[in-house]
Amino acid sequence: MKILTDPQSIKELLTRGVEEIIERENIEKKMKSGKRLRVKLGIDPTSPNIHLGRAIPLLKLKDFQELGHKIVLIIGDFTGVIGDTSDKDSERPMLSEEQVKKNMGSYIEQAKKIVNIKECEVRYNGEWLKKLNYYEIGRQADAFSLNEFISRENIKRRLDEGKRISLRELLYPLMQGYDSVMTKVDIEIGGTDQRFNLLAGRKLQRVYGQEPQDIITNPLIEGLDGRKMSSSWGNTINLFDSAGEMYGKIMSLKDELIIKYFVLATRVSLIEVGKYEKELAAGGNPKDYKMKLALEIVAAYHGKQAAEKAGQEFQKVFRDKELPSDIPEVLIKEQEIDILDLLIKSKMALSKADARRLITQGGVVIDSEIQKDWKKVVKIKKGEVIRAGKRKFAKII
Repeated sequence: MKILTDPQSIKELLTRGVEEIIERENIEKKMKSGKRLRVKLGIDPTSPNIHLGRAIPLLKLKDFQELGHKIVLIIGDFTGVIGDTSDKDSERPMLSEEQVKKNMGSYIEQAKKIVNIKECEVRYNGEWLKKLNYYEIGRQADAFSLNEFISRENIKRRLDEGKRISLRELLYPLMQGYDSVMTKVDIEIGGTDQRFNLLAGRKLQRVYGQEPQDIITNPLIEGLDGRKMSSSWGNTINLFDSAGEMYGKIMSLKDELIIKYFVLATRVSLIEVGKYEKELAAGGNPKDYKMKLALEIVAAYHGKQAAEKAGQEFQKVFRDKELPSDIPEVLIKEQEIDILDLLIKSKMALSKADARRLITQGGVVIDSEIQKDWKKVVKIKKGEVIRAGKRKFAKII
């Protein structure tokens, strides 16, 4: 594949959705010279879903790929077990190998929605991390001081609060850094919360006699509740969400996130995004621009036709107050059933605690009647429609 060296394309790649670049001049020089760079992103399968927050660096990988560079996607089948606490206020528990394997079952299919996976080098870091012995780990650890680790903001805060920090957590940056050694990459991409781990890659590459990688960090994006998008908090927009669910979630975003999402989660031209920003500032209706955003994002992952249909369904349900055209059907054999069990069986809730929360918040409607009693026993009527929250529906059969 030919390496494209167009200055404007390089400029946009190095500015759009970029928080910091370490050794920017080095990257620009190599890109303008036509050298094919190896660009790495690692994702730990701590959840079955890749969400839009993780799609931001994947889109940056795609930008490099479209200019002809070699992208390297590392799926952390080993680091996922160990657990990274870079963005956590408490210790992330170790996962079982079985859970990580289950989580990453569809990661390639999800990544394919963004990058050309056939032209991508996909690696699993268990390939080399499982083989490390104490000598090699000691050699790597010697490159770092304890002070470097504990001076990180979230680690320092946990220490000040008297929270436990395991020795395992100290080892994680070494593992991510060693990934860069084993794949011999020129650039690593990651969120701002990954900065220490990305720098560890530079340090370990020097230890092993390699030229240190350059670094590009991307901003973190807020989820549905305004906090950082995180699977742990359940505030995510996932790549495998249905078109309708994805559209509805985007429409529920805070208005102030519209432009940020256009910049980070789409590839709508920045000229067009700038136009939207001015129009919003001049009094434009945020809903109109949110609909443009939803259409753009859903089309990227489900196609234009599905996105347009999702938009029509959204208008039908939320503007015209009608039921969706296609309501999932659920078979309930009982004549009477505890309302919490009904919500779980109809896939409206994941657990009884989740179901109880939905009811107490007034988010459960059965046959047009808001349910307020989570201890209630429901008499089953065929054809009744259950609604949980704003977007979940089921019909009893």
